[in-house]
Amino acid sequence: MAQPESLSVITDQLQFPEGPVLLSDGTVLVVETFRKTLSKVFPDGRIDVVAELGGGPNGAAIGPDGHAYVCNNGGFDWMNVDGLLIPTHKPADYSGGSIQKVDLETGAHSTLYTHCNDEPLLGTNDLVFDQHGGFYFSDHGKSTERYREHGAIYYALADGSEIRQLASGMIGPNGTGLSPDGKRLYVAETQTSRLWAFDIAAPGVFGPPPTPFQPGHLVCTLPQYRFLDSLKVEAGGKVCVGTLIAGGITVFDTDGTHEFVEFPDISITNLCFGGPDMRDGWATGSSSGKLYRFRWPRPGLPLAFQR
Repeated sequence: MAQPESLSVITDQLQFPEGPVLLSDGTVLVVETFRKTLSKVFPDGRIDVVAELGGGPNGAAIGPDGHAYVCNNGGFDWMNVDGLLIPTHKPADYSGGSIQKVDLETGAHSTLYTHCNDEPLLGTNDLVFDQHGGFYFSDHGKSTERYREHGAIYYALADGSEIRQLASGMIGPNGTGLSPDGKRLYVAETQTSRLWAFDIAAPGVFGPPPTPFQPGHLVCTLPQYRFLDSLKVEAGGKVCVGTLIAGGITVFDTDGTHEFVEFPDISITNLCFGGPDMRDGWATGSSSGKLYRFRWPRPGLPLAFQR
């Protein structure tokens, strides 16, 4: 598939945007990982900072109380390659992974989770709420030039009272999204270019994997050298994953067949759907600082909570 219909750039002035969330007033909430903020983008491209979060805000979602919940990866070192921002390794001022809660009216924010039991969160990345008010989130792990701390998948409650680890030892788990019936969690694994599916036995409980040697059901491994980032799910069940290096959106069917929708950008990290027919789309071109708008051929799946 070629570029999406009606592709346009709303702004190119963001500082590594991620986690787009369409709000009811027509603005798009994004995190700016390099600027360390939660920000709001207006249809005319104007940018307002909602909250200064520190660390490395990496993903956002609206919770049952109308507040924004943010995955914070604790920060990166950065490279600038021909004007493109590229995140690299754990920085000297690394603040640890966390889940933050932000009041969108005042910008006031608090930290809900920094640990699961005695284990610190490393590089929290993306999250999705279920209909019960809890949320699944990925921890991408953290790396230096010589080693990598592996990531995991967690489930937590929005009031800060409970967190549990559901899967561990993954190589860069990133995007998370629920199937339309809420019975499967999809997780994109960045460096391996794999899309995984986890059966949900109960809220925050995974069913057994198909074998003891894999974390979940393998949907697909891309044959090309591309990295998978964050994702959203369509109303019909297809999984749309932001794709890096060859920049665009990879659209997976549940049987693993897939197609690629090209963008003029090397780092399409995330997307969201909205509009009256849920076919309006927004996508973050993180390294270039862009927020794109486009029309999608099919409706996206409404998220559990909106604002």
